[in-house]
Amino acid sequence: MAEQENGAADAATQAQAQVKLNVLTQFVRDLSFENILAQRGIGGDVQPDVQVAVNLDAKKRSAENQYEVTTKITVNSKNKSSEEPLFLLEMEYVGVFHIEGVPEDQLHPFLLIECPRMTFPFLRRIVSDVTRDGGFPPLNLETIDFMKLYRNEIARRQAETPKKADA
Repeated sequence: MAEQENGAADAATQAQAQVKLNVLTQFVRDLSFENILAQRGIGGDVQPDVQVAVNLDAKKRSAENQYEVTTKITVNSKNKSSEEPLFLLEMEYVGVFHIEGVPEDQLHPFLLIECPRMTFPFLRRIVSDVTRDGGFPPLNLETIDFMKLYRNEIARRQAETPKKADA
C-alpha cells in the first residue's frame, strides 16, 4: 500500500517536472506617453494621483507549443487637487513563450498568470524609465497579483453570463 502511495507521489512529481517554460522573446509592441502637464504649461503645486489598469491577452502562435502573451497597461495620472491630467502612458508588452507539459485545462490560467509574472519586471522597468524621461519622477509599479487579476476576470465574466442569458 505504501509503495502505491509513493508511486503516485513520484508520478505527480514527474508530471510537475515535465512542465517546460521558455521565454523566447519579449518586446514592446506599442508605447505611447503623453506629457499633458508640459503641453498645457501647468505649473505650481502638483500632487499626482496615479491610476493603473492592466489587461491580459494570450493566443497560440503558428509554431507548435508557442504562445504570445500581451500585457496591456494604462497609467493615467491626474493632479489630486485640481483633477487636471498630468500624463497618460499606454503600453502593450509582449512575451513569446515555448510551453510544454501543461495540461490543456490548466493552460489558460498558466498563460495569464505565470507568463505575465515572468515579463512584469521588464515592463515595470520600461514604465519607470519612460515616466522619468518624460519629466516626472520614475513611476515604480507595485507588484501585480496576476492570480487575483485572473480570478477577478473569471468572476466578472461569470457574473455577466446570466445577464446575457436573461436578455
